[in-house]
Amino acid sequence: MLFETFSNRSLQLSNRMVMAPLTRSRATPEHTPNALMATYYGQRATAGLIITEGTSPSPNGLGYPRIPGLFDSTQMNEWKASTSAVHAKGGKIFLQLMHCGRVAHVDNLPTGAEILGPDAAACPGEMYTDTLGMQPHSTPRKMTEADIAHVINEYVTSAKLALEAGFDGVEIHGANGYLIEQFLNPLINLRTDGYGGSIEGRNRLALEIVRATVAAIGSDRVGIRLSPYGVFNGTGAFPDIETQYLALTKALSSQGLLYIHLVDHSSMGAPTVPADFKLKLRAGFDGLFILSGGFDHQSAEQALRDKHGDLVAFGRPFLANPDLVARMRQDATLNTPDEATFYVPGAKGYTDYPTLATSPER
Repeated sequence: MLFETFSNRSLQLSNRMVMAPLTRSRATPEHTPNALMATYYGQRATAGLIITEGTSPSPNGLGYPRIPGLFDSTQMNEWKASTSAVHAKGGKIFLQLMHCGRVAHVDNLPTGAEILGPDAAACPGEMYTDTLGMQPHSTPRKMTEADIAHVINEYVTSAKLALEAGFDGVEIHGANGYLIEQFLNPLINLRTDGYGGSIEGRNRLALEIVRATVAAIGSDRVGIRLSPYGVFNGTGAFPDIETQYLALTKALSSQGLLYIHLVDHSSMGAPTVPADFKLKLRAGFDGLFILSGGFDHQSAEQALRDKHGDLVAFGRPFLANPDLVARMRQDATLNTPDEATFYVPGAKGYTDYPTLATSPER
C-alpha cells in the first residue's frame, strides 16, 4: 500500500509516503528562501507529499537563525523556485506555517520584531544563535488579545502568499512546543482570559487560526500537525490531555480540515502516544490522518494495512535519502543522516547525499 497512488479531495499523490517537515536552517540570514533549498526539495519530489520545514508567518515568529519566512513578496517570489522544482517532477508540496512564539532569542529576530507568548515566561533551556552561540531563550511579552488577532491575520496573509508561491496547501504547526501548542498546553498557558483556563480556552487560538485560514484558502488546502504527549520546548502531558485533544479533533473535523498530522516522538525518547488514543483521534476526525514517528518500510506498510492512518510521514530517512521512495521499493540500504550538518549553512549534508544511481558502492 505504501507505494500505491492516493487520491482524496485536493490531493492526487503518486504514493502514500510523506516527507515530514525538517528544519534545516539553509535560508539566508535574512530568512529568505534560496536556490539551494529549491535543489533540496526538488531532489525529494518523488515523495507523495512534501511538507516543508517550519516557515514563519511573521517576523516575530522566526525564533531560530536562518529559518525561512513567508510574510512578504520577496519571500513569496523566492519560494517559487522550490514549488516549481517539486511540481516539475510531479510532486506535491505543502508549506508548514510555524510561529516559534517564546522558543526564540532576540539575536535571531530581525530589527523591530519581538518575542511573544501566552505568558511572560521564558522557554526553559538554550538555543543557538549565529552571533553568540548557545544562549538561554529570551523572555517573551505576554500577548494581548490585540496581539492574538494580529497573529491570526498573519497566518491568513501567509497562507494566501503560499498559494501565490505555488504551494498546494499549508500545514499549521500546532506541535513541538511552538506558539500554538504553547496555548494548547496548560503547563505553559497560565492565562485566565478567553484564551486559557479551560479546554475550550486553550483550544481557542488553534481553532481560530484554522478557521481563518480555511476561510481564506479553502479547507482542502489546510492541514494541522499535533503532538499530544510531546515533551519538546517545555511541554508535557497534563490532566485531561486526551479529553482536550479529542475536543480539538472534533472541532477541526467540523471545519472540514484536510488532514491531521500526528507526531509520536517516542522513537526519539519522548513518551509514547498511547495506541488506543491514536485510534480515538483517527475515529473522531472526518479527514485524512497522517502518521509520523520512527517508521520504516515494514512498520509503515503494516500501519496502512491496519487502517491506523491514510499516509505515513518519514523525517530523517528523507533528509539523508533523496531517493527514499526508490530505496524502500527495493529494500535497499539507506544513507545514515549526518547530524553534524543538520542546521549548518551550505550544501554539505543537505544536497550532497548519494542516490542509488550515484552511490559509490554501485
